[in-house]
Amino acid sequence: MAACGRVELLALLLLLLLLSAALCSRSVQAFKSPANGAPPLQNLQLRVAGLSNAQASQSRRSGGWKLAEEAACREDLTRLCPKHTWNNNLAVLECLQDRKEVRRLLWNYKLNLTTDSKFESVAVEVCKSTITEVKCAEEERGKGYLVSCLVDHRGNITEYQCHQYITKMTSIIFSDYRLICGFMDKCVEDINTLRCGSINTGEKDLHSQGEVIACLERALVREAEQQDHAHTIQEECKKAIMRVAELSADDFHLDRYLYFSCRDDRERFCENTQVGEGRVYKCLFNHKFEEAMSEKCRDALTTRQKLIAQDYKVSYSLTKACKADLRKYRCNLDTNMPRVREARLSYLLLCLESAVHRGRTVSGDCQGEMLDYRRMLMEDYSLSPEIVLHCRGEIDAHCSGLHRKGRTLHCLMRVSRGDKGTMDTLCQNALQALVQSADPGADYRIDRALNEACESVIQTACKHIRNGDPMILSCLMEHLYTEKMVEDCEHRLLELQYFISRDWKLDPLLYRKCQSDAARLCHTHSWNETNELMPHGAVFSCLYRHAYRTEEQGRRLSRDCKVEVQRILHQRALDVKLDPELQKRCMTDLGKWCSEKTETGQELECLQDHLEDLVTDCRDVVGNLTELESEDIQIEALLIRACEALIQSHCHEFADNQIDSGDLMECLVQNKHQKEMNDKCSVGVTHFQLVQMKDFRFSYKFKMACKDDVLKLCPNIKKKVDVVICLSTTVRNDTLQDVKEQRVSLKCRKQLRVEELEMVGITIHNKSPVPSPWLGCVYLGRSMKLNPVLRKACKADIPKFCQDILRKASDDSELEGQVISCLKLKYADQRLSSDCEDQIRVILQESALDYRLDPQLQLHCSEEITRLCAEEAAAQEQTGQVEECLKGNLLKLKHEACKKEVLNMLKESKADIFVDPVLHTACALDLKHHCAAIPPGRGRQMSCLLDALEDKRIRLQPECKKRMQDRIDMWGYAAKVTRTADGFVDLAARVLQSPSKNYILLMIALAVCMLFLIGLLCGRITKRVTRELKDR
Repeated sequence: MAACGRVELLALLLLLLLLSAALCSRSVQAFKSPANGAPPLQNLQLRVAGLSNAQASQSRRSGGWKLAEEAACREDLTRLCPKHTWNNNLAVLECLQDRKEVRRLLWNYKLNLTTDSKFESVAVEVCKSTITEVKCAEEERGKGYLVSCLVDHRGNITEYQCHQYITKMTSIIFSDYRLICGFMDKCVEDINTLRCGSINTGEKDLHSQGEVIACLERALVREAEQQDHAHTIQEECKKAIMRVAELSADDFHLDRYLYFSCRDDRERFCENTQVGEGRVYKCLFNHKFEEAMSEKCRDALTTRQKLIAQDYKVSYSLTKACKADLRKYRCNLDTNMPRVREARLSYLLLCLESAVHRGRTVSGDCQGEMLDYRRMLMEDYSLSPEIVLHCRGEIDAHCSGLHRKGRTLHCLMRVSRGDKGTMDTLCQNALQALVQSADPGADYRIDRALNEACESVIQTACKHIRNGDPMILSCLMEHLYTEKMVEDCEHRLLELQYFISRDWKLDPLLYRKCQSDAARLCHTHSWNETNELMPHGAVFSCLYRHAYRTEEQGRRLSRDCKVEVQRILHQRALDVKLDPELQKRCMTDLGKWCSEKTETGQELECLQDHLEDLVTDCRDVVGNLTELESEDIQIEALLIRACEALIQSHCHEFADNQIDSGDLMECLVQNKHQKEMNDKCSVGVTHFQLVQMKDFRFSYKFKMACKDDVLKLCPNIKKKVDVVICLSTTVRNDTLQDVKEQRVSLKCRKQLRVEELEMVGITIHNKSPVPSPWLGCVYLGRSMKLNPVLRKACKADIPKFCQDILRKASDDSELEGQVISCLKLKYADQRLSSDCEDQIRVILQESALDYRLDPQLQLHCSEEITRLCAEEAAAQEQTGQVEECLKGNLLKLKHEACKKEVLNMLKESKADIFVDPVLHTACALDLKHHCAAIPPGRGRQMSCLLDALEDKRIRLQPECKKRMQDRIDMWGYAAKVTRTADGFVDLAARVLQSPSKNYILLMIALAVCMLFLIGLLCGRITKRVTRELKDR
């Protein structure tokens, strides 16, 4: 060790080797004549000899002298350096330099060497023309600045001898931070403040020189992440640190701390990787999360990756591969400030990705480098300082210990979805920015966690798609919640799609097909630019609003763009969290009404079921989505999957159409009773039918045919039931009054009849139409099974009020209208639920127009109709004449059962004027003038008319006044007819005939029990009093 301290001998050796290496390719010409202005080799060697006080002779210096032959260093060489390197003096010197045991003894020598003016004169001779070209001639001599300047510009050196000379000098310069031009002067204060090591030339500090730079680099990273108590490094020192990192980008030997930290790992993972152009760095990066990787090397690699994230120039391979593309697309406008926004890796990626997404040409090598670094960002969240800064709380609370292979990022994504807690807005924005920079939507392989989780699904379900194609993600979404999907892949996929769905540009297929439409209709900017007036999340809403416009409305999407918009809508229907607007506005309602609905697709169904209860913002979003589904039911991907067999058998021609317009759902409704219909499909179709009842806009064909009529004749009415009743009433009144021109348009009247029949459960077959438009309604009255919509709407009311009827029936498909009759009684008593009341109201209105639609009335009053109302029954079009005839002849009715049905009709009409067509026609104008603000149902409008009749200040129409007085007389007679019981037998018979007999009998039994208990208690008290009297 001491022998190697003879620095005079090493001085001679070092300079001879450097010059011989620099001139090796031209050694023969050097002896003959100078080449490119370089001095002959003998003259250079003589000049070098003067730099040392070595005692060796001139002949020895110019001969075949070898360092390995020196007895003073033989022991160290034998112990530290491989034998095959002993004949190469430069290899021996490099061996000694990289050994911790001897490198401290060389530091001060190399400092003196590089600052010697005679040494610099050799550099001037070798690099005479280059010094002027790279602007190093003005550097101050004697401080090592000249050689450091040449090293700094070595990438621009074209002179062969000079380039070889500087390449060999680079390893010496980077072995000691004090040899780097100006580094010590710029960073002396930060080195001392951070205690990164001593800067005194003669002091043997305990820190290696590479560790000093590594210490400064770690401090720079901490500052970027704004960690607690982070020291603020001076701007000049920051530039110097980043410049050193850039200059060491091509050869990992030049990053001394990383080199010594990763020597063993390099041999383990990258033994066959050739040094240079950053290849070893990339190899080590690829193995960073291997179990065999040492923690010290992993930390050093992470620090370097963080520097690359701050300045892409720290990556030699990326800078070289993308240099031309960066210049072409103006991605590095400010080259004088390496740490400004333009130098950030994320900015570079966004700029070049924008060019790729716009269809511009980016070289294959550059795209390959971009792919590597996008994958790097997704693998390690700590490379994004914004996430480290803003997501600390979420990481500590939910994601600690998941650092490797992108697991922490996916954990944060899951928190952002709301699956594991709440997330701060700044953290959410940082995650969104990272996903945009990495752009995993363009190539799923960028997301390592997703790639590993979904590999088996891709190999089975998506094997027909080219590896790395953006269609892979779309294919995975199509197989979500299917048998081919695995749970881990499902979670990773939804976590990533949550962020892709919030920025339309992150779906490359959508962006490619719709960028021109978005610019034309939504005023968007380029891929990596933002617009405060049209944020990323609002662009897709703009696109789908234009996707379903008619030709008359204009400004429609192109065909290709509409296909992509439909694809996205299909995906979003699978999970409410993939619809940003829906989740944002309905978060409260989801927690309030749907917290227990955790199965696939249940959350949206739940919101639709509670549409009336939702807050306004949420109701609007759910309403718009449901309106969209009515036009294109294929958006409901889960329903389409459930009904696949039925669609293939009976509705395939509608499923294949590019434009649905509600035809597919109409076909499913018409074929609900086919054998291919399964339970899931039936439940889904029935649910959609019920949802359609909540708003006329949810029936696309009805909306398109009647929207103008609704606005004109039924303003402020939204419920489909009420709209249908309003329009039907208008049509009926115009027909009865023989008006010349119907107020309801022809196309609306045609569609209105379809809606009336569908609402009461009619099944109309295209190839075998129902012979009579009323026949289906008769079957409705006879069969509960034919109308699942009514069954579902009244699922709570039927067991509550009609249990006896269900118990007596041997087959629920043949109830002879008894259940509906039971519900009609409860409708009159205003005891039904809202949904059931809507269904019964439609049935009552239809049966009030045609007695044949009321099977109980037809059953019990057939003889009376023939005897008293034969003329009315013979009329070709029924408009309630028969019912009015029976009411007028109430006193002449002989059969008690018929009289009971007529009395029930009177009771129903008192509850809702709509079920009394004659009265409603007579009083239509008065309702409009005096009761327009009163909603229909529950006797509200009838009460309004009765109040108007008693008010002497209001003058009703004569016909209305006459009809109202007739109804009052009928109701009075009905009250007399329904007399009280004449005895115990009559009372018992009435109780047994009552639908609520069980309730009445239970109350009587409870009353008897209470009397019995009271009797027992009173008996004990009286006995106690008697005993006390006897004792006296």
